[in-house]
Amino acid sequence: MTNRRDFIQSIMAGGAGIALSSLSSNAIVRAIDPASSALIPDDDPWSQASQILARIKAPIFPARDFPITKFGAVGNGKADCTAAFAKAIDACNKAGGGRVVIPAGEFLTGAIHLKSNVNLHLAKNATTKFSQDPKKYLPVVFTRWEGMELMSYSAFIYAFEQRNIAITGEGIIDGQADCEHWWPWSGRTGCGWKQGDPSARKARTLLQEMVAKGTPVSERVFGEGSYLRPNLLQPYRCQNVLIEGVTLKDSPMWQIHPVLCTNVTVRDMNIEREANASNQTGPNTDGCDPESCRDVLIENCVFATGDDCIAIKAGRNNDGRRVAVPSENFIIRGCQMKDGHGGITIGSEISAGVRNVFAEKCHMDSPNLNIALRFKNNALRGGRLENFYFRNIEVGQVRDAVLTVDFNYEEGERGPFTPVVRNVVVNNLRSGKSARALDLQGFKNAPIYNVRLENCTFDNVAKENVVKNVQGLELKNVRINGKVVSEAAG
Repeated sequence: MTNRRDFIQSIMAGGAGIALSSLSSNAIVRAIDPASSALIPDDDPWSQASQILARIKAPIFPARDFPITKFGAVGNGKADCTAAFAKAIDACNKAGGGRVVIPAGEFLTGAIHLKSNVNLHLAKNATTKFSQDPKKYLPVVFTRWEGMELMSYSAFIYAFEQRNIAITGEGIIDGQADCEHWWPWSGRTGCGWKQGDPSARKARTLLQEMVAKGTPVSERVFGEGSYLRPNLLQPYRCQNVLIEGVTLKDSPMWQIHPVLCTNVTVRDMNIEREANASNQTGPNTDGCDPESCRDVLIENCVFATGDDCIAIKAGRNNDGRRVAVPSENFIIRGCQMKDGHGGITIGSEISAGVRNVFAEKCHMDSPNLNIALRFKNNALRGGRLENFYFRNIEVGQVRDAVLTVDFNYEEGERGPFTPVVRNVVVNNLRSGKSARALDLQGFKNAPIYNVRLENCTFDNVAKENVVKNVQGLELKNVRINGKVVSEAAG
């Protein structure tokens, strides 16, 4: 018990409860009063995207390799290589940086903790398989779970307050989650869980109560017995992060989850759809969920997930407001979204706000993809979401609406805060099949402001638009089922 207490105190002393001061506001569009119906400025906001890209630079590493096999790792898929990974990473860090190389083979391990100036590199035909034993992800670390801070299981690959880190290569990172390990903790029937089995529900409720009461994070100690699933990859309060090239599969929960990071590049990733023999996908296995991050590039990735493909987040409820670090300055381009709940999603954990998101040249297409562009907010989150620009988006088919802004998500109006979504511009989007083109639902006391669609085509739309409590909706050269529409019916 003393060791765990000392560990927690050392983490908290490292400033884990303090927001990065470098993540200051830098809004692109001048702030607009939520009650205002002012139009989006006519000048080209995409000129700002180039300025964001100029700041995002992938880290560079010394030309030194540290193969894990030289530190005792055996690639037979059975030997525990946890200690070998730790030794190789420590040696690379102490030498001033380089690559920790995972060669061809299957390497079984518990939690991997990256250090500064280390590139964890998976060679072709290399697979890192993570243990299905939850004890391998203890002791607890400082983390976020569904946007709430706590001490809990380590992410499978975790880094805390490090600089210049990377996960690269052509190999596979296999979380080995399935309907017997990790996924049943969600309490979802149909994937190994049945009434009376343990689940995360009790711990989730307790954590939400702690957040509401303002319980110090050092006292929110979960871990063993809580059944709160860890994420697959989580750099936390890190600077200069690169995640490139590898394939991810069978994650316990969210897959790529940078938190409070600056200068992040996620590139050429393949996020595979997790499914058992009965085609049951992993619950809440979002593809890439940057949270309270600044200057982020996500490009040329393929997503097929058990939840949102990309979901930009910024803390949940009181924790998001307490830490008060928004997500801002994002570039998303050249990505392919297959199965999932939302292609590009903002929310729902967005209480600190999200702003300045640019997405282009993405392709979204699957009968198992619910929504292409999705915003989730409510009166308990109360986040301010502003300045979103989408262009050259191809949608083959989605199950529900192409563009959704939903203030009725989960708690809906049951909260004291004002949700804000404003300045959403969609240009040159083509959709081949959907239930609806638009589903925009604000509140009477908190409308959605300034949504502009231009040069957009929606074919094979089954139902009318839903438009409730929207001010400043502009449709220019928009066709639904071949008919030019100047205003959205609903």
